[in-house]
Amino acid sequence: METRPAPLDGMNHDEGLDEFRVSSPREIQGLLKQLLDGSVLLNLNASDGSVFTSAIWTLDGQRGTIGFNADPGDPAMQKLLECDEVVVVGYLDSVKLQFDVSNMVLVHGNRASVLSCPAPHEMFRFQRRNAFRVRPLMRASPTARFRHPDSPDMECALRVIDISIGGCGVFLPEEMPSMSAGAMLGAVRIELDDDTRLELTMRLQHITAINAEARGVRLGFEFKRVGGDSLRALQRFIDLTQKRGKLMAIS
Repeated sequence: METRPAPLDGMNHDEGLDEFRVSSPREIQGLLKQLLDGSVLLNLNASDGSVFTSAIWTLDGQRGTIGFNADPGDPAMQKLLECDEVVVVGYLDSVKLQFDVSNMVLVHGNRASVLSCPAPHEMFRFQRRNAFRVRPLMRASPTARFRHPDSPDMECALRVIDISIGGCGVFLPEEMPSMSAGAMLGAVRIELDDDTRLELTMRLQHITAINAEARGVRLGFEFKRVGGDSLRALQRFIDLTQKRGKLMAIS
């Protein structure tokens, strides 16, 4: 399960995110209450990369505040108090929720300590990545084109094995130079079919062996900066591929 914040920083605030944004105060309050009632574990992400896992302890709709379970002895929690903004990530069933909070303060009560802050004015709701991952039709020759991170003069054109709204897997033949996890690739062109061509930035997350006969490995990439037009085109492609898969299964 992906518990890191979705990469929203590279998108225009008003472009490409409307279909994921929740801005209705009543709907936000409803989602927060579901997190509270279910004691859902949440990852509170500090700007330095520290993560403190907690859950909502209190929710005050009239005052517009929210309180998280606190552990004053946890260094990761102390990092949150030093941040101007904290990104909260958690799941309700197959839906990933993400929202920002700020001005966190530690409040000591009779029964427990609480991290208190103003409730968010907006949230983002994403389908779990694995639920959206699809395999493009091979007859369309889906390809990712980019320059090798360790050999800039080498242009790679690798087959896309699978793709989701947050990343993709590509096939690296054994005769090509390997890459290191963490490598950042800019100006990547992904051609999924005649109507879906994307340009974006990716980060290599992991390298996975497929099988002995494959003569190559799977590179798992995370998308880092995706423009609104590309995001919408990718969503349409995934939806259409899912529908085609269901029709093929029926027939």
